[in-house]
Formats: sequence, structure tokens, C-alpha cells
Amino acid sequence: MMRRMLRMVWLCCLMCFMPMTLGATPNLMLANSYHDDIQLSEYWVSEKLDGVRAYWSGTQLISRQGNAFAAPDWFTVDFPQIPLDGELWMGRGTFETLSSAVRRTTPVDSEWRAIRLMVFDMPEQAGDFNQRLEALRSIFAHKHSPYMALVGQEKIPNSKVLMARLDEVVDAGGEGLMLHLGSAPYRGVRSDDLLKLKRFEDAEATVLAHIAGTGKYQGMMGALLVQNSAGVQFKIGTGFSDAQRRNPPPIGSEITYRYRSITNKGVPRFASFMRVRTSF
Repeated sequence: MMRRMLRMVWLCCLMCFMPMTLGATPNLMLANSYHDDIQLSEYWVSEKLDGVRAYWSGTQLISRQGNAFAAPDWFTVDFPQIPLDGELWMGRGTFETLSSAVRRTTPVDSEWRAIRLMVFDMPEQAGDFNQRLEALRSIFAHKHSPYMALVGQEKIPNSKVLMARLDEVVDAGGEGLMLHLGSAPYRGVRSDDLLKLKRFEDAEATVLAHIAGTGKYQGMMGALLVQNSAGVQFKIGTGFSDAQRRNPPPIGSEITYRYRSITNKGVPRFASFMRVRTSF
């Protein structure tokens, strides 16, 4: 009974945060995982921001799923009237706070004043990424909105320097790096035109059951039994706060977890809970 009540409360809370659906899903560029058989000198490198993907249509902020963010009018009033691809971001290590803020149907001004749209591409601009980046830099040299910024892009000469840069970002609380092929047109597909580089991989799974805790976790959740998109079932017992163990993600909900590698049987190694997955 208690578990059913908690699930109903969770669903009600989620409904309160659901954004307005537009029905038009933006066709955004998606990343593959980094591999070392690339010509690194042809890629631009930037920090991978742990934010919420956002498409600025020229008039409205839209999520990757085609939902409108209820951003305050003052937040976007000085945005350029051209489509932009970016990430809503509050800073390193703030994803949960950001997620809560941008999912509200009634925006809270104090929350949105801490958010920036970090722009990294122009979906409808002609030319390759080298040319689009040049156009973006020209636009941002004259822009006036304090709530929009251009993501820094740099060239890195070799893999040793790249890995040192990754360590620098992660040790400072960042998530990883993105590599964007300079010669690539904007294509709304997943390809090597865009690569993500992290110390850990991450993926989604569905919660199947709560496994009771023992010892110091007596009376709380000790682990989750989950199933990933490949149909593999496994347990996740780390990465949770005590509050999350007392009120674990509901059965049937989607979570994001991180892991180091995959066993021969397809089981993620060192799987650790990151957060409940939310759709915008």
C-alpha cells in the first residue's frame, strides 16, 4: 500500500512539471561515443555540459522531444531570431536543480536568472561546422542577451593533450568533452560528425524491483533491479543518497546509470545510479 501511494505521489508531481507539447520534434544532431581512429586535428573540442538540450526556433525554446519550455519572456527577449542548437545550463553539478526549474509549467524567475542557453551550433545555417562556428562567433560578438553564451571551441593537437584536457574538466566537476567535425554539415542524425568523450559511459534502464537493504541500509532500499534497452537485467546498488534509498525511483520508471565497460554477457561493469530520467 505504501509503495502504491508513493508511486501515485511521484506521478502526480511529474504531471505538475510536464511541459506543453508542440508536436514538432526538432531534428537535432546526435553524438556517437569517442574512438581513437579519427583525425583529431579536424575536430573542434568543447566541454560536454551536463544540462538539458534545447533548440531555439527563433521565437521559442523547444526540448529535444518537441516540448516548449516555459521560459520567462525576459529570458529570451534579446535572443536572435534564428534557429540555434544548445544546452540549458546552470553550471557544473547542478543538473537536478536545472531539471526541476525548466520542467515547471509556471517559471520561477529566480531559478531562470541562474540559467544560460549555451549555444554550440546553427541547424539551418549553410556550410560546414567551421563556417557555422565563424558565423556564431560573429553573432555573439554583437549580442546583448545576458542569458545566452557561446560554447568555447578549441583545437587539440593529439590524443595525449586531449586526455589531459578530459582529466582537467572532469577533475573540476565537468562531465567530459565533445568533439565536432569541422567539415561536417548539420545533419539531424547520430554520426561521427559529433563525438562524446567521458571517463564513464551512461545509459538508461527501467526499474523492475526494489531490493531491501541490510546493515546500515536496513529498512531502506539496498539496490535496484533494472533492465536496459538490450533486455539485460542487473542490479544497481551504488550512487544513491540516503533520501533516495528511503524513497527510491518507482517501479516502471526510467533511470540513467553510468558504467565503465560491458562484460561478455552484456552486463554493465561498476554500474552506478545517476538520476531518474526525465523527458521534456
